[in-house]
Amino acid sequence: MKILHTEASCGWGGQEIRILSEASGLRDRGHEVTLVCPREARIFEEAGKLSLSVQALPIARKSIVGWRALRDFLRQTPVDVINTHSSTDSWLAALACTALRAAPPLVRTRHISAPISSSWTTCWLYSRASAHIATTGEALRRDVIAATGIAPERVTSVPTGIDTERYVPGNRLAARRLLGLDESAPIVGIVATLRSWKGHRYLVDAVARLAPEVRLVIVGDGPQNEALRTQIATIDQPDRFLMAGNREDVQNWLQAFDLFVLPSYANEGVPQALMQAMAAGLPCITTQVGAIGELARDEDTALVVKPQDTGALVNAIERLLHDSTLAQSLGTRARQFVVAHHGREAMLDKMEAIFNAVQTRDGAAEHARGS
Repeated sequence: MKILHTEASCGWGGQEIRILSEASGLRDRGHEVTLVCPREARIFEEAGKLSLSVQALPIARKSIVGWRALRDFLRQTPVDVINTHSSTDSWLAALACTALRAAPPLVRTRHISAPISSSWTTCWLYSRASAHIATTGEALRRDVIAATGIAPERVTSVPTGIDTERYVPGNRLAARRLLGLDESAPIVGIVATLRSWKGHRYLVDAVARLAPEVRLVIVGDGPQNEALRTQIATIDQPDRFLMAGNREDVQNWLQAFDLFVLPSYANEGVPQALMQAMAAGLPCITTQVGAIGELARDEDTALVVKPQDTGALVNAIERLLHDSTLAQSLGTRARQFVVAHHGREAMLDKMEAIFNAVQTRDGAAEHARGS
């Protein structure tokens, strides 16, 4: 197949990482895969590092310029299927297709659990302009069906898959020595883009209430960087907190942690970082926001707390730091669950099947119209 991915976002996080993982995986299966995105987006540079075919187009905003650029690209570069990812590029692609004589089918991947408008325009985008909707979790799938009225068989949950041979349990002491971290202190870790809804500020407050030997390592960067640095500066012993920035070697950091916390309170699908931490055999603490519950089963694969509840975070962290048997059993079951249900190949299988199905339906519909 000739597959086109579109991404308007200039941010960087799990969504963009999934696009690249999926694109490179399907390319390696023999498909011809291209990505179009804004030149200023980080995903443009990252795609190049993976030797993916990538084209810069001015699609960061909904505009005539962006619509025309995408329409002209599709006229000049025929594809078999378009996979859109953010609202802006989904609209631009859908409208561009209306200007094409033989438009390819459009698959819209919905990555987050933000509210969906029930306006007629949104219903058109999901129900008429899109051949199929993929969501990153079953909870998101239900939301799409309820908000847009789309037929359930046209919406498929395809959780992000990860490389379970890269994210594995490791030697904690060796990982800490490699990264220059304290070899004996209890370390709580989080890997996530620094966005407000990831709940970093609640985790910072929680760790500030714990015993002074407990450390917090924050891996990632984003819009909340300065706000978090300001918050940490007001706490006694701010050197207990390390903001490590974006890291390519995430697996090493996960292996250095005693436990992992993701206290999100909005806009989640099934977070990749949580999957990675679980695959690394870490005991995890998180919430039930979005589709997280499809990964985190309270007292089984993780401890689940109420969102935006600092006290609950404190209690859960203390419990895991003081109960090594519970921590070990949660980590073991977490890895078993991720390996069984969230490998990268399963994600690629499902997306490949969707792309094949929409091509078949589109071709059949075209044949019916012609006859």
